[in-house]
Amino acid sequence: MQFVDINYRTKKKEIISAKFFIGIIMLAGIVVKNGIILVDYTNMLRKRGYRLYDAIQEAGRSRLRPVVMTSSTMILAMVPMALARGMGYEMFAPIAITMIGGLLFSMLITLVIVPVFYAVFNRKD
Repeated sequence: MQFVDINYRTKKKEIISAKFFIGIIMLAGIVVKNGIILVDYTNMLRKRGYRLYDAIQEAGRSRLRPVVMTSSTMILAMVPMALARGMGYEMFAPIAITMIGGLLFSMLITLVIVPVFYAVFNRKD
């Protein structure tokens, strides 16, 4: 799979540009933070005596709002940058588009995949 970025100044296509990687680095911090919030709260509930699946369910229920709020705030902040057509937009639009797509996908990962992996790796406890 190739990622193509169009340099609007020279009208050339760039495969995986530096702007794309800047967006990925910014995205990684937010994704990791959301996962840590969920896993940390699940661990705290386990220490309080909750069973594994009860702790996962309660952590998902109570941490849904912070994860969605963080991601949606960032997505909404990136929309003007992705749609702008003023000076310097060719630098910021790829970063914003990368962030929007990545944050939408990361919400799915944080709220579905992370609890599944937590349950698989902590099943024997």
